[in-house]
Amino acid sequence: MWKLNRIAALLVTVAIFALILRRVPLEGLMAALGDADYARFLVLMIPNTVFYFCWDTLVLAVVIRWFHGQVRYADLLPVRAASYVVGFFNTNVGRGALAAYLSRQLSAPFLQLGSTVLFLVLTEYTHLVAWATVGIVGFSSKTSRDLLWVPLAVTLFWLVFLLYTKAGLSRAILAAAAAVERPLDRGNRWARVARWVAAPRDWSLLRTFRIAPLERYVQIVLLRAPMFFVSLSIHYFAARTFGIAIPFTEMLVFLPVIFMLAALPVTVAHLGTTQAAWIFFFGAYAPAPRLLAFSLAAHLTFTATRAFLGLIFLPRVYADLLDRPTLRPAEPVQELGMRN
Repeated sequence: MWKLNRIAALLVTVAIFALILRRVPLEGLMAALGDADYARFLVLMIPNTVFYFCWDTLVLAVVIRWFHGQVRYADLLPVRAASYVVGFFNTNVGRGALAAYLSRQLSAPFLQLGSTVLFLVLTEYTHLVAWATVGIVGFSSKTSRDLLWVPLAVTLFWLVFLLYTKAGLSRAILAAAAAVERPLDRGNRWARVARWVAAPRDWSLLRTFRIAPLERYVQIVLLRAPMFFVSLSIHYFAARTFGIAIPFTEMLVFLPVIFMLAALPVTVAHLGTTQAAWIFFFGAYAPAPRLLAFSLAAHLTFTATRAFLGLIFLPRVYADLLDRPTLRPAEPVQELGMRN
């Protein structure tokens, strides 16, 4: 199955670039790459990636303390960096590796750590949607109005998901199952289906969502805000090193959408979707070759810098996996002011 996914991702990546290169002449792309001011570009983009790494680790440390126990920020830097290296080849495997490492080091069940990693993933998407919504509402245009369905869909998802994980919806399902439970085969069948739908609420993989107070969801979105605002500002200035002048408000609306598309694990190393999005959303402000050149340079610089940081920390992570756990064991949930 893993090989099939990799082949599918490769085919999707090739297909997207084939469509892009039908519109963007290779000569124009090479000319745009040759005209860039790489000194200023790298001075902006490399510190942006380092800041992202440091703040991303801070977010991880805070969430681990919320739901599992005390842990030192410095102890999480190696595994956060190493997960970027694994994620370069497969995003979901990188997330699984992060959960597995933390599970061993904290002596906590793997699926419980997996639940927290999933919490981080879903709230990351939500944080990007929140920024996009600010831009759509504050600086509305025809193109941005067409994206209004995104925050509406995300809001609907969280309403249903929270009703389910907080027991309201799942208990209603179980009550309905009890109501139709009767000797008739049809009633028993529907009751079994209802119980099957309600059962996952108690799985370990949903533990973090189940015990997290509603304010935690808001806090994690706000905690991520500096990551995006810094990246937004850096991209605004870095685009000018490629001769691209995009209004800051347009960046605010569409850059979160581009980042969401970049996070989807459907292409190789997240290439293709990002470049297509830059050309689609910002085509009115710069020629397609320049947009393609900048998006490729920005994406590859971000990926390469994260990979370099990961390679620096890999020996430490490898030693930790061979040695006994080094992080403090997770404290009981009750000590963190939560109930399981």
